[in-house]
Amino acid sequence: MTTDTLLQLDRVNLVYRALPALQDIDWTLAAGQQWACLGPNGAGKTSLARVVSGQASHHSGTVRRGAAIAEGGVAYVCFEQARALCERDSKLDDSEFRADASDPGTRVRDLILGGRDADETFHHWVARLCIGHILERGLRYISTGEMRKTLLLSAILSEPGLLILDSPLDGLDRDSQAQMRQVLDELLASGLPVLLLCRGLEDIPAGISHVLVLDAGQVLRAGPRGEVLADDAVKGLMNPPLPALADLPPPAPRPYTLPGEGPLLALRNVGVRYGELTVMEGVDWTFDRDRHCCASGPNGCGKSTLLSLITGDNHKAYGQDITLFGIRRGSGESVWDIKQKFGLLDNRLHLDFKQRMGVMEVVVSGFFDSVGLYDDWGDTQRHGALDWLRALGMGDYAGARFDALSFGLQRMVLLARAMVKSPAVLILDEPTLGLDTHHRALMLRAIDHIAAHSDTRVIFVSHSAGEVPRCINQYLTFEPGENGYTVRCVNT
Repeated sequence: MTTDTLLQLDRVNLVYRALPALQDIDWTLAAGQQWACLGPNGAGKTSLARVVSGQASHHSGTVRRGAAIAEGGVAYVCFEQARALCERDSKLDDSEFRADASDPGTRVRDLILGGRDADETFHHWVARLCIGHILERGLRYISTGEMRKTLLLSAILSEPGLLILDSPLDGLDRDSQAQMRQVLDELLASGLPVLLLCRGLEDIPAGISHVLVLDAGQVLRAGPRGEVLADDAVKGLMNPPLPALADLPPPAPRPYTLPGEGPLLALRNVGVRYGELTVMEGVDWTFDRDRHCCASGPNGCGKSTLLSLITGDNHKAYGQDITLFGIRRGSGESVWDIKQKFGLLDNRLHLDFKQRMGVMEVVVSGFFDSVGLYDDWGDTQRHGALDWLRALGMGDYAGARFDALSFGLQRMVLLARAMVKSPAVLILDEPTLGLDTHHRALMLRAIDHIAAHSDTRVIFVSHSAGEVPRCINQYLTFEPGENGYTVRCVNT
């Protein structure tokens, strides 16, 4: 290990749940280099980051850290970190014992500063990341993109010897992505060593000098950027052919009857406030039975809040003019009456399923709207689950373990789970978040397949431009109002 070596891995192996995650990894990070780790979902990027950051200590082989990293440590910013912080705050929530019935939990400012004083560096990065307006909010009350920026600033202020960023553009709206690209350029030019985990060639900033390409836990190529990205093997890895789709199965019986006429969903002059914070106001939206809707808007505008109003998860729906499937909200229907009509795929559900279940069990659980199986199931559910896996090009994975699949394939399995009960409405909350280029294409094609060959209507939420299924014929755009956000609805 030379004096300019910051980090060196020799024959590192990592086994995760009895499956190889990394195999014989040799890699050296030298001073002055900025690296991107590239690979499709399941390539081993997260496993590498966990080893380098010290989160995974049960590996074999040698990890040598130079003086700068040994002293400053490694800061690792990832989606799982955000989830763990929010879950911790939820467990410590004592709002039911407080006079004001409100517990903001950990404030953004406190997480970022970690007990330090707010100095010039803090104010510089707050302005660069455009998060001044959320500093006094609790972590549970900010969006995915705002949380990503919060964690990044916290990491920067810790002055680490190495900064690892896992797909930093994920979960950001168009404007925030442009801001983040500028921030990345500034960080890469600052001399702070960065390891950037990327799922697509388009995510690699110009300031990256070297690229490490992983495939199934092994090093495919490593070296100077230009040489690696020109390799035909790398190009083939990142652009594999899409598998064939099969016909959709016949719809499952529904334990409810939809109204013969009128819209599926209707909101009139709806608003949501939490204390002094107005999330949305004056929202008017009609979702007719011939529509597939894309909801878009900046981070923190209230997209997830809107979804919670129509799925029965938000008590703010009571007393407002909200009609769901012909029934006025609050007129005696149960939450179950509402939820049984929706199929759902979002990132929280995905993370909840990281347990030792078979793919078939995960899909079958969609019949019961449960995370796990607690009811009797038989051949009818088994055949329905298998038919949906085949319809989405996933039939070869029916006998696999869910946690043995790549992140992208897991997302496709959860799409099959959402569809097995033939929901009236399929809600997809950022379904391409965390997916590489190949699996994004796979997901969007599958959504169009469902829209074209079933009577299920689609509500698609996405921050990223260019990631909208072709079936979309209604656009719900969140725009700033006098207090909170309101929406503009356009049918095409």
